[in-house]
Amino acid sequence: MKTKKKDIRALSKEQLRDFFVAEGDQAFRGNQVYEWLWSKGAHSFDDMTNISKQTRTMLDDNFVINHIKVDQLQRSNDGTIKNAVKLHDGLIVESVLIPTSKRTTACVSSQVGCSLDCKFCATARLKRMRNLNPDEIFDQVKAIDNESRLYFDRPLSNIVFMGMGEPLMNYNNVLKAIDKITSSEGLGMSPKRITVSTSGVPKMIKKMADEEVKFKLAVSLHSAIDEVRTSIMPFNATFPLKDLREALEYWYAKTKNRITYEYVVWKGVNDKQKDVDALVQFCKFAPSKVNLIEYNPIDDGDFQQANEEALQMYINTLEANNITVTVRRSRGKDIDAACGQLANKS
Repeated sequence: MKTKKKDIRALSKEQLRDFFVAEGDQAFRGNQVYEWLWSKGAHSFDDMTNISKQTRTMLDDNFVINHIKVDQLQRSNDGTIKNAVKLHDGLIVESVLIPTSKRTTACVSSQVGCSLDCKFCATARLKRMRNLNPDEIFDQVKAIDNESRLYFDRPLSNIVFMGMGEPLMNYNNVLKAIDKITSSEGLGMSPKRITVSTSGVPKMIKKMADEEVKFKLAVSLHSAIDEVRTSIMPFNATFPLKDLREALEYWYAKTKNRITYEYVVWKGVNDKQKDVDALVQFCKFAPSKVNLIEYNPIDDGDFQQANEEALQMYINTLEANNITVTVRRSRGKDIDAACGQLANKS
């Protein structure tokens, strides 16, 4: 019976070195292969041109490189690019390149589907099929870096974990991927240019704080009133706002990194003065800023963007309380690449 080939990118550099020594080769060969896999993003063993044909064949007999494939690339009128990414087992996730005049941001996925049940998000309608492996997350970033260089003549500058899935429900793999992305042996990106966005899993936020991570934290909040938040994000019943608040206070005490709250204002859901007052109180326990995000409808139209007056009420009240607020207009709406739309049509 033929044994199943191992995924070579599941091995550490030390394990690769040990493998070559066990095969009667030199340990440094492991370093060469590791560099091809991560820094150079090799898709196959044949790409590894400074390694003998015999060694490449031996690697091919023992291992597989489960590389992603950009199955479909869509370009928006505003320059945004959406990738439908095919994984080695045929499942699809989506990732997005968002260009501005000064930077290029990659929005990457961490799960196939999602473990949470936010009512306003297309991805939440897909059941969670599996977590992504570190190399599958890394590959999305590498692909967008290549596209940024090709279409915009500059490297990728920022990464946000705001694609499909809840990153903190795939904690270990997300952190391993970030290690690779920030390592000099990977993409060498500064962790300060990476933001992990969570719907709020208190225990995991504290764990990140204990591990003294250097990347930024964003919280998909949308309401600072428990009943309202639970009605649109049912898992809030399990992780109520007081637990989230306590975890975020702990995060700030440990990291001294301010928190970004992502917040959509919907008509008839959270567009009253009491909603913004509750948000102001929630923002006061640790330095934070609020990103007001334009809503992108998904098919059924249950949720609608609040009117400009409600948005202005939020801006005025937050600014009056010295809370930094920005309004983020959506990008890539025409190709369903905007916030909350991923997997809408696939």
